Amino acid sequence: MVRRIGRADALISIIDEGLRSLAAKSAPSRRSPADDIVEDRLITAEREASIALLRVNHAGEISAQALYSGQSIFARSEVTRQHLLRAADEERDHLAWCAARLEELGGRRSFLDPLWYAGGALIGLAAGAAGDRLSLGFVTETERQVEAHLEDHLGKLPERDAKSRAILEQMAEDEARHGSMAQQAGGSPLSPLATRLMALGGGLVRRVALYI
Repeated sequence: MVRRIGRADALISIIDEGLRSLAAKSAPSRRSPADDIVEDRLITAEREASIALLRVNHAGEISAQALYSGQSIFARSEVTRQHLLRAADEERDHLAWCAARLEELGGRRSFLDPLWYAGGALIGLAAGAAGDRLSLGFVTETERQVEAHLEDHLGKLPERDAKSRAILEQMAEDEARHGSMAQQAGGSPLSPLATRLMALGGGLVRRVALYI
């Protein structure tokens, strides 16, 4: 069993993860899939479209860091905690890749990144406190919805933006694996109401971060 931590420990852990996520200064553990791709010159409309889509995905990765941080704090077993932390490591790669690509394109991040992190942290804490099976089920459903969202964005991405496409494709592959592993680890299916609420929350982030 994992060590029981106090509220002060939990708060410090979440704040520390938040500062690192919002600063996006952590080096990724893997090279970006875009590193070896030659940049194709994009027209203004294509570049702006890619920036908007990457801003949404960057905001989603900010929220993902908060979710995993909150869930891992209250994991009942070390196996569950390690599963969450391993997935979080790959999500940090996604965050760094999206941030770097946004910078390359001359784009900006969402102004509401602190809000996305705070909301994700609260949801992650609630999911973790509900027990390992429900927490892992939450991961499975979250990743299922994120995978569908990434497929949608891949269809909207400008054809010539091969760099951004390579990043989103690798992200989709990773998210599918995270969801599958959580299900195999014993994640319980969520109620239809819970999945609808998650979809509404994710849709709100995507619509707002697209512009703000």
